[in-house]
Amino acid sequence: MDANQPIDLVPLPGSERPETPGVTSHAAIDPASTVEATLVLRRQADLPDDALTTPVSRADFAETYGASTADLDLVTSTMTQLGLTVLDASAAERRVRVSGTAAQLGRVFGTDLDQATARDAADREFTHRSRTGGLSIPAALDGVVTAVLGLDDRPQARALFRVARPRAVSTSYTPLELGAIYRFPAGTDGSGQTIAIIELGGGYEQKDLDSYFSGLGVTGPTVTAVGVDGGSNQPGSDPNGADGEVMLDIEVAGALAPGSDIVVYFAPNTDAGFVDAVTTAAHADPTPAAISISWGQSEDAWTAQARTAFDQALVDAAALGVTVTAAAGDDGSSDRAGDGKAHVDFPASSPHALACGGTRLSADASTGVVQSETVWNNGSGGGATGGGVSAAFAQPSWQKNVGVPVGAGGVDAGGSANGPSGRGVPDVSAVADPQTGYRVLVDGKELVIGGTSAVAPLWAALVARLVQSTGKPLGLAQPALYDSVKKGQVAPGFRDITTGDNGAFTATAGWDACTGLGVPDGTALLAAL
Repeated sequence: MDANQPIDLVPLPGSERPETPGVTSHAAIDPASTVEATLVLRRQADLPDDALTTPVSRADFAETYGASTADLDLVTSTMTQLGLTVLDASAAERRVRVSGTAAQLGRVFGTDLDQATARDAADREFTHRSRTGGLSIPAALDGVVTAVLGLDDRPQARALFRVARPRAVSTSYTPLELGAIYRFPAGTDGSGQTIAIIELGGGYEQKDLDSYFSGLGVTGPTVTAVGVDGGSNQPGSDPNGADGEVMLDIEVAGALAPGSDIVVYFAPNTDAGFVDAVTTAAHADPTPAAISISWGQSEDAWTAQARTAFDQALVDAAALGVTVTAAAGDDGSSDRAGDGKAHVDFPASSPHALACGGTRLSADASTGVVQSETVWNNGSGGGATGGGVSAAFAQPSWQKNVGVPVGAGGVDAGGSANGPSGRGVPDVSAVADPQTGYRVLVDGKELVIGGTSAVAPLWAALVARLVQSTGKPLGLAQPALYDSVKKGQVAPGFRDITTGDNGAFTATAGWDACTGLGVPDGTALLAAL
């Protein structure tokens, strides 16, 4: 097609992008530079609610709930006619990956791309490809393409972990000790199950994993790295960086489910990379029992199209029998938003993710006896569990009776509310305070790390062991976990956390917006399921 010939474009709903926070300058981008993007397509049929609790096979899912052949052909032929290269197309995953020059993609999707320089919350300078405003798509694809991701490659998420300062550590635990404290089911080790872990940077060294698991006296799991959208296992030399997240995730999940296979999906830290990694993991063969996600960002920092595309990837996972565990955030009820209101972290705020909050734990590691367990909150700058009420997602039916506060997106720092109630976060918890954190090995260095990012792989390992024991996938776990639980009641399989707050919200009997239903009693939870 002639590059000067006009394209009939229509607006793409939900694609509006604001300026990057902290931007300091803009510069022109080479119009001939290569840019890749992910197009998300509509489903050929909506999933019924029972599909999320009664998993379907990959083949049946692709045939019924993937993209139609006609839609896939239309998108690929349209992109090719407009001069773009189709890199990959999947009907089951409802995705088409395309590439072209910056000038081509800007023209096809009705936007101007440039290079922005900004400073992040830690005052570190970074540059990224940028766009602002809304996107458009060729009119022939109106209603067929629901999202175009990756044109703007600003960092979409942050790793939700915190390295403890040695002098601040009051006690720490190995994952095996926590498995005993939380009474993970005896006679299970995750055998026959796969745990997928999503990473948006960093990497691992097998020798470190071997050393760590050997030190615990366990034969570690098989760990495999899979690259998505050009991402790869790239261990560095900074244990306080993304390597800390990667190693924490693998070591916690691997120590608690050493019989499992662990597959680590490395993707770029962009909206496209994050969505593509989760989609790839959900549709993998074999289907994982759990996907662990320890990266996130305030749900307000996502475009509506990206948030919806991600949520629908989580729907795919649930329908295929996968339980997705997601860290609820490490910055209390504000989620680092800075506007004085309460915010929740995404993807934990999706009703299709098992949102994992955090506690402070004092226990006898030798006996498993708990002296106290409270909400993790170390004050301003010290970290606190995320939790609150979503402004983006409606309250799911299984949460209607547990007492989720009113005020989605309208709860201020004083706890007042001015809106309808949404999805409450978190669902579950475990220890996350770095002062009572996890002993791990990162880049050859022994560290104590905390954060809700440690809770996601802990719960993923528990899910793998529950699935091993029951012989059936758990999928969307919440309907079973919340089953018949009323406000103020302790859910079967949980130990309630009733002391502490995360800023705007205070722990109470039963579910609360600090620690959800509480921390697991794995043996009792298995019996309840």
